[in-house]
Amino acid sequence: MTPAERFAGARVARLATVDDTGAPHLVPIVFALVGDVIHTAVDAKPKRHRRLRRLANIAHEPRVSVLADHYDEDWSALWWVRADGVARVRESAPEAVAALAARYPQYRGTPPPGPFVAIEVLRWSAWPV
Repeated sequence: MTPAERFAGARVARLATVDDTGAPHLVPIVFALVGDVIHTAVDAKPKRHRRLRRLANIAHEPRVSVLADHYDEDWSALWWVRADGVARVRESAPEAVAALAARYPQYRGTPPPGPFVAIEVLRWSAWPV
């Protein structure tokens, strides 16, 4: 199984961005992988506001990392995959909505309003290799 295939099978990942001072910011995301592009969205789950730090961080520094992993008490089953890439924020992304709805039934009835983040993966890293 390739790192991208293993990553694509994960249900949740963590998006890492940095702010303008270099401070890290890490948030869990749901996502869809289409080719070498990770799609995620600001959805209807409760938030204090829609001016999310991750979006401001991407505007400042578009280089991001996304980590998916699996923990098991049987340590021979542990794994992680990291995607390093360049993110862009879009207000509209019909292909992202379709890919996310195909993966998560919750989005079929309530599609994410956005904005949307598309991450072009430039490098895959994984353990075990």
